[in-house]
Amino acid sequence: MDRAEFVAMLEREGFREIVTVEREPHNVLGVHTHPFEARALITLGELRLVTGEDEQLCRVGDQFHLAAHTPHSESCGAEGVHYLVGRKPG
Repeated sequence: MDRAEFVAMLEREGFREIVTVEREPHNVLGVHTHPFEARALITLGELRLVTGEDEQLCRVGDQFHLAAHTPHSESCGAEGVHYLVGRKPG
């Protein structure tokens, strides 16, 4: 899915806030939550997302989805990570 298709999908699903997130190489964010639902498309690098017992490695072209208030941690590889993300209040 390319960027335009992803943005169109987000808009259809009611995601009004769409931003690009860029994280430095080897960045680690410990367990935290967000007050919004998030759906994202990886555009550079990779992101390891851990929610409870589940671990997901997202690479370029992969998508991830998090419900609002879901405890999770994030870490990225040697390239860092860039992702396009839609957010909507949870």
